[in-house]
Amino acid sequence: MPQLEQFVTPVDAVVSRMRALDEALPERDGIAVFNRVYLAVTEAVDRDIDAGRFTDARAAITLDVRFAERYLRAVETVTDERRPPACWRPLFQYRRHPGVRPLQFALAGINAHIGHDLALAVVDTCRTLGCEPVDVEDEFDRVGDLLVSLEERIREDLMPGPDLLQIADPLTHLLGAWSLERARDATWTAARALWALRGLPDVAGEFRERLDTAVGFAGRMLLTPLPD
Repeated sequence: MPQLEQFVTPVDAVVSRMRALDEALPERDGIAVFNRVYLAVTEAVDRDIDAGRFTDARAAITLDVRFAERYLRAVETVTDERRPPACWRPLFQYRRHPGVRPLQFALAGINAHIGHDLALAVVDTCRTLGCEPVDVEDEFDRVGDLLVSLEERIREDLMPGPDLLQIADPLTHLLGAWSLERARDATWTAARALWALRGLPDVAGEFRERLDTAVGFAGRMLLTPLPD
């Protein structure tokens, strides 16, 4: 009996690309640190899609893939020696800095991807499916919930031990100034604003540029080199 060919979904394709990056990059590289985090998120989304935990699987797949493509495109841009979006520049610039800790790399990548890429991915998804942002809000929230739960695990795994994490440790203060939940709320507002501005390309372009710059500035703060 002939073997059935395995069906490769669009989510499988982006997971494969992330796995290839994971194998190719040095473990301590800042992009590698974020890539491992994002790979875990994408695999979790894929499992939830397969388990039927999304109300609209087609919308979930489209949002997940459009979202991932923006990160992978930023990586390709740098590989091709071109300039990435402002939100990603700090992570690429500091990816090998010895004074930046792994948790900083992970959160700076999440900041760039959630603060900028996710808003644009919502708009991309609505254009692809011919729907409104409110129609993909459940999928947006589900992906956001996965990220929040994973962020908690990341902080536990990558945070220094109790003996190092003193109240005066600069890392404590630096990371306390950034919140994934606040970033996610701001992203949903940005996505709705961009959708409302779609008929005004000049204004929408200026909005995207300012969003990109602001998220990049926050990323640069997260990557402040710290003393050992």
